[in-house]
Amino acid sequence: MLYFYIKTSHPIKNWDRKYITTPEIEALELDNPDNEPVTIKIGISPVDKEGAKRNLEAEIGENDFDTIKKEANNAWEKQLNKIVIEDDNHDKKVNFYSALYHTMIAPNLYQDVDGRYRGMDLEIHETQDFDYYTVFSLWDTYRAAHPLYTIIEQERTNDFINTFTAKYKEGGIMPIWDLSGNYTGCMIGYHAVPVIADAYMKGIRDYDVDLAFEAMKHSATRDKLGLDSYKSLGFIPVELESESVSKTLEYAYDDWTIAQLAQELKKPDDYKTYIQRAQYYKNLYNPATGFLQGRMRNTWFAPFKPEEVNFNYTEANAWQYSLYTPQDISGHIKLMGGNAAYEKHLDEMFNASMKTSGRHQADITGLIGQYAHGNEPSHHMAYLYNYVGKPYKTQEKVYEILTSLYHNAPDGVSGNEDCGQMSAWYVLSSLGFYPVTPGSNEYVIGTPLFDKATINLENGKQFTIEKHGDGKYIAFAKANSQPHYNSHITHDLIMNGGTLAFEMSNEATDWGTGQENWPVSSIKDELIITPPFIEKGKIAFADSTVIHLNQVNENATMLYSRDESAWQEYKSPPITLYNAGTLSVIARMEDKKSPMVTTAFYKYDKNMKVTLGHSYANEYSAGGNNALIDGMRGTEDFRSGAWQGTQNEDLNVTIDLGNPRTISSIEVGFLKDQRSWIFWPKTVTFEFYNENGEMVKNINRNLPETGKEEVSKVFRPRLETPDIQDKIKFIKMKATTYGKLPEWHLGYPFDGTSWIFIDEININ
Repeated sequence: MLYFYIKTSHPIKNWDRKYITTPEIEALELDNPDNEPVTIKIGISPVDKEGAKRNLEAEIGENDFDTIKKEANNAWEKQLNKIVIEDDNHDKKVNFYSALYHTMIAPNLYQDVDGRYRGMDLEIHETQDFDYYTVFSLWDTYRAAHPLYTIIEQERTNDFINTFTAKYKEGGIMPIWDLSGNYTGCMIGYHAVPVIADAYMKGIRDYDVDLAFEAMKHSATRDKLGLDSYKSLGFIPVELESESVSKTLEYAYDDWTIAQLAQELKKPDDYKTYIQRAQYYKNLYNPATGFLQGRMRNTWFAPFKPEEVNFNYTEANAWQYSLYTPQDISGHIKLMGGNAAYEKHLDEMFNASMKTSGRHQADITGLIGQYAHGNEPSHHMAYLYNYVGKPYKTQEKVYEILTSLYHNAPDGVSGNEDCGQMSAWYVLSSLGFYPVTPGSNEYVIGTPLFDKATINLENGKQFTIEKHGDGKYIAFAKANSQPHYNSHITHDLIMNGGTLAFEMSNEATDWGTGQENWPVSSIKDELIITPPFIEKGKIAFADSTVIHLNQVNENATMLYSRDESAWQEYKSPPITLYNAGTLSVIARMEDKKSPMVTTAFYKYDKNMKVTLGHSYANEYSAGGNNALIDGMRGTEDFRSGAWQGTQNEDLNVTIDLGNPRTISSIEVGFLKDQRSWIFWPKTVTFEFYNENGEMVKNINRNLPETGKEEVSKVFRPRLETPDIQDKIKFIKMKATTYGKLPEWHLGYPFDGTSWIFIDEININ
């Protein structure tokens, strides 16, 4: 809701005229016979029109345009003076202050001058204790924008957290991405949580801490967005929730921040719960590829291509989420085989081809190899070399990003600004440091860009960063005139004021390479046991399947149970299954055990074979040709892994039944989700052939229109065939694509074409 109050310098003609139909646009005609300059003053309010009027009177009043312009200029001058840059390079300074300005556009004040605001329940509330804000792009801004605010906007940070807890009380949960005081259902994670934890750990605590901690745990204990599986299994299976890898990884980091606050508040039970959950990233590590991958029916999602953009990741591919474990980088390094393997992975990522495959993702921009600076999941990666003792490589990459992906031009940012996160990366990185793990009170050093930068802190102190000499490499550093060998600094060093000075070099140096000088991110207690995974074997099979289990635990015993029978220790030889059923697995070591993961296995007729006369997208393969007869049905989420997707092409399927048989009915499943360009086919045709190859029956069915309805829905037309007397050897199915999207569709202006999603053809 938005109310407004307008005051004009000249009378409005016919201001009270009536309309039968209210126009979408209204032109104001002013009574101004002498053609004098016109002034229009507008007050707005989310509460009511009286609030809009009071806001106008308080913030503009009788002031003229030049006065308001001067006040605005002074306000921005004060804001931008929070960091003072001294450097001869004009473009770099323009880039910096443009970036700093961008970080201050959002969040937005969402409150009238009398303290009233419209809450998440759409009711009117009032407070004089804090300023109430909206537009929290938290999936983006928790990474660098909010950590920047803990340095230069501590008072507002308190207001932000008071806003979070108010929204929790009003709406029932803290926002993930709120806009104009409303939930949007956009993005993933519960990233209000790390914003609170990071602030508390840095001594910013002017809010109800107990209420904030309650809200943090509340966010982490819901059952939506994959959290039910995450809590019970330790990961989110691909088949149960889209973007399962990204959600699992980001929940794990968020949980680590809950654990940090729990430890500070002396809540040992909560600490144990959430420090264990912080390790759930381990459940998605595939030792065969070295990537964090989707786990589908307890196997690894296949075929796996790290450059492929698919439904397992949020606005990214496997490369861009491959190192998202900021809470336990040491643990991840260990899983990957040590420092050399971790460094090799970083090198390969930055040097890989920039080409992606799979679906188009507009957010994946600013590519250096497969590093995508134009979107947030990559933002910490250039700094990870410091954790393996190669800070000079961090300096190289950070300098390259600062100077090649930010420009003094209208399109000078390499991706979506995302409410200041893209610019916050630039602000902090150009100063010479970055918060890889918000909540740790640590910043990892990159390379300073400016000769001198001074941060004017709210506590009255100043922190100055100086750069001496040329080059992007650090030769030596001093903190308050004392040698500084660590490739990281603390938050307290900044807030206490002082000077951080760097001597630069044109060649790489050994500064910060001693292991005692590396930053460390490590979980050392309450270590978890991860459940075994199916390394080899088919979930759907025709005759039998041989199951090989594996694990990432060291020295744990793997156990399995068939169809809820007694547990057996998994040893060589592997498990052979001949019938459909379930297989449950756990791992145990001493008094610890993993969650139990149960997989359903499907058996289909071994005599049946499927031949496709069309192609399907790799990211929507559902496992290949036999996916259409394997018994595994899809859900209403097209990203669940059981749907086979084809774009702008008719389906042409031939099923060889092997042995001729009598057919009584046939059923096929199609999905619609027009928001994702998935349309039901226009028609579906079945042709039935006897063993001599003669067609004995043809059935054609027109399917319902997909329509404009913004819902996902499965349609399973069932066709009875009581009049077929011959035994059938072959069945051909053809489904006609909708083709070009209709004119009413958002994709029509872009020549968009529709998809067909099919999951199963059941023959009785």
